[in-house]
Amino acid sequence: MTSTFTLVDPATGEGFQDVPRASLEEVDAAVARAMVAQRAWAGLPPLARADALRAFARVVEEHVEELAALEVRNSGHPISSARWEASHVAQVLNFYAGAPERLSGQQIPVAGGLDVTFHEPYGVVGIIVPWNFPMTIASWGFAPALAAGNAVVLKPAELTPLTAVRIGELALQAGLPEGLFTVLTGAGSVVGQRFVSHPDVRKVVFTGSTEVGVSVAAGCAEGLKPVTLELGGKSANIVFADADLEKAAASAPGAVFDNAGQDCCARSRILVERSVYDRFLELFEPAVRRWRVGDPGLETTEMGPLISAAHRSTVAGFLDGADIAFQGEAPAGAGFWFPPTVVLAGRHDRIAREEVFGPVVAVLPFEDEADAIRLANDTIYGLAGSLWTENLGRAVRVARGVKSGVLSVNSHSSVRYWTPFGGMKASGLGRELGPDAAEHFTETKNVFFATDA
Repeated sequence: MTSTFTLVDPATGEGFQDVPRASLEEVDAAVARAMVAQRAWAGLPPLARADALRAFARVVEEHVEELAALEVRNSGHPISSARWEASHVAQVLNFYAGAPERLSGQQIPVAGGLDVTFHEPYGVVGIIVPWNFPMTIASWGFAPALAAGNAVVLKPAELTPLTAVRIGELALQAGLPEGLFTVLTGAGSVVGQRFVSHPDVRKVVFTGSTEVGVSVAAGCAEGLKPVTLELGGKSANIVFADADLEKAAASAPGAVFDNAGQDCCARSRILVERSVYDRFLELFEPAVRRWRVGDPGLETTEMGPLISAAHRSTVAGFLDGADIAFQGEAPAGAGFWFPPTVVLAGRHDRIAREEVFGPVVAVLPFEDEADAIRLANDTIYGLAGSLWTENLGRAVRVARGVKSGVLSVNSHSSVRYWTPFGGMKASGLGRELGPDAAEHFTETKNVFFATDA
């Protein structure tokens, strides 16, 4: 008898669908099918792979509304956000559809012959996706992996598998070969762990917590298996006195409360120069109170519920003993709701150093530029961040000084599929996205041709 688990609607707290848990044997069978499909896929001309990925993108575009509705139900994402996320998948596929024809090697001058390099696909790539952005994060892995000539086995998070399952079906509908892109639902301890231990899964991509990422990296190390890790964050939003305070304060809620703060790139620490600290809070409070939390099916909703009752309890635990400055509104009753919350924090407070992964932001003052950099770096994480200043020299100095993989100046933008993305320190290993992402799913082969008679 197949084991199943029940999905719960975060907005109502009610179960609505049972999903099967894949067994170890089913994972091994999927990998075996993927190996067969991959050999044929890699043997296609680059243009044929590119056309197949573009066809996949077109089918996803035709099902944006369906995918968005699934994400609203399964993940509690506001419909406007979910619609953007589904469209994003198609955009990522279209972008990496150009990669098969760009995977060029090098010609290297050597004595006595010709030396050339080739980009060879790994074979089967295992991708482990978290529950916070099920569609977008999945596409960042499977699109460049497929473009490079690999097959993909993908495990969505147990809480939020529906859009990944549907995208897998759409891949077949678009004409991708059977077995080339397989979505396996189930427990990380079974499916994800088997990706790590299976000798024929030659690369693993994991997005999730730093704790689990360390375990994945250790397992991959045993098999000398390449791994890309995109992990936790405690990103700083640094506001200098010379910044446009009105703009910085008005945009700050979106930087931390988007997706109910369940975002590793969330700017969950706002560092404000002391001379404008009080003024910033005056501007920030009405922006927080205006943030619309409610039914994710409504076009006007900006923030939905947290993913589960257990996660809501974890987020609430960070407020024990905290100095809450002000909060926004959230629905009462059924569902895993939590109000946008602003905390005045000390430098060594837990809430100022650890990832909350919820709609909670800690605000701290700093003294000068050096202090801002020191405070921004005073965490194990280094994923993203923002800084607000009208001084170009300061922007460059601080951006270079902050140990984070992705930073923005006078903006909160974090991820573009056409630019590199990834973290430093405990926030990750390896760089994702950007024009060279498909190369990260290949091994470089060097071949020397002797020309001496």
